[in-house]
Amino acid sequence: MKMELKVVTFKLGNQVFGVDIMKVESIVEVEKIVPVPETAEYIEGVMNLRGKIIPVVNLRKKFKMPDMEDKKRAKIIVSMVKNTLIGFLVDDVSEVLTLTESDIEQPPQNLAGKGKNYILGLAKVRDDIVIILNIEEVLTSEELVEISNINV
Repeated sequence: MKMELKVVTFKLGNQVFGVDIMKVESIVEVEKIVPVPETAEYIEGVMNLRGKIIPVVNLRKKFKMPDMEDKKRAKIIVSMVKNTLIGFLVDDVSEVLTLTESDIEQPPQNLAGKGKNYILGLAKVRDDIVIILNIEEVLTSEELVEISNINV
């Protein structure tokens, strides 16, 4: 039997990323994000999600990309990461794709830096290359501790 992976695709700038749909709790519109002083630069702030206060991580800033100028179409992908509910701010959510093993290539062996820890693979979809993220590894343990300690 062929392995299939359903991924939610989203954009950061011109790049398309995907994350396993099983890791996504919900996708929400950007509402009010309250900045929290003295937190890491990539932490956008906190938001109220159905009565729960959750931290919001700006994935563009986390990946050292320029921040988006217009956040009107931005979405927040909410995911449970090691027992912490976290919102990931992305430019836009595109679609859900079903990929098979043959669609996904391993990331290049010479990939340097932290990226190699959270890139599960690369998928060729139409004219795009979709970077499949392991959303649970995007934040280091230290960053997760910092995020889970945010008090408002």
